[in-house]
Amino acid sequence: MISIIPIKINKNIEPNDDLPKIILESLQLSNVQVYDNDIIVVAQKIVSKSENRMRDLRNIIPSRRSIRLANFHNKDPRLIELILSEATKIIRITKKHLIVETKHGLICANAGIDQSNVSKDSQHALLLPENPDISARKLRKSIHDISGKIVSIIIADTFGRPFRTGQTNIAIGIAGITPLKSYVGLSDEYGKKLMVTEIAIADEFAAAAELVMGKTLKIPAAIIRGYEYETLSIADDHEISINTLLRSEHDDLFRNPNSMIHYSD
Repeated sequence: MISIIPIKINKNIEPNDDLPKIILESLQLSNVQVYDNDIIVVAQKIVSKSENRMRDLRNIIPSRRSIRLANFHNKDPRLIELILSEATKIIRITKKHLIVETKHGLICANAGIDQSNVSKDSQHALLLPENPDISARKLRKSIHDISGKIVSIIIADTFGRPFRTGQTNIAIGIAGITPLKSYVGLSDEYGKKLMVTEIAIADEFAAAAELVMGKTLKIPAAIIRGYEYETLSIADDHEISINTLLRSEHDDLFRNPNSMIHYSD
C-alpha cells in the first residue's frame, strides 16, 4: 500500500535556513518517523526561499524590450525583465500568457517566477532554484547525514499543461530515484512487445503529493511511502537528472516545424 504523509511546517522559511533539519524536526513534532526508501516531495517555494532566490522588484530596472512586452502583455515591466533574465527563449506570448524556456530547459509560464504565497510584500518575486537537481541532492545528503536514512527527494512545482485545463505538480529536481520507469521491451498481457511506454513516475509522485500539500495548508512537503523502487546510492546521484523528462526541441512536435507532415485529404 502506498501512503502519502503530509509534512506541516509552521516556520516561514527564510534565506540560509537549514531546510533538511527543519523538515526532520517538523516530522518529529508530528510523531512521524522517516524510513529508508521514503520519497520526500518538497515544494519548490521553500527550496527557493532557503536558497535566497527572492528578488525585490524595486531593485529591477526594466529594459526597453521589457517595457514593450509589458505594454502588450499587461504586466509589470520589472517582472518581465526578471522573466527574461531567467529565460533562454520565448515560446508564446499572448495578452494573458508569457511562456518561455528557462535556463533549466523547462517550458513554463513566466519562467516559473511566482508572487503568490511568497511574501507579504507585493514587490517580492521568487525565482526557481538555480539548479533544482543539485538542490535535491543536497537535501538528500543532509537528511541522510542527520537521520541515517536513505531517502529520495523530488522538488515539485505547479505547472499548467497543453491541451488540459488546470494545473498539476510536476518534478523539477530529483535525487535518489530515476524519473522514468521504462516498460520498453516488456510484453503486455496479450504478449505484444511494448516499444515506447515510459512512465514519468517523478511527475506522478509530485502530483500525488500535492493532494495533501495544497496551497493554503502550510504543508510544503510530503512523504510518499510504500512504493517499491531501486534506490540509488548518494554517490550515484549525479548520474540522474530531471533533464531526462525534458523533450528536446528536435523531438517536440509542437516546437519543431520540420516534424510536421502537411496532409490534405
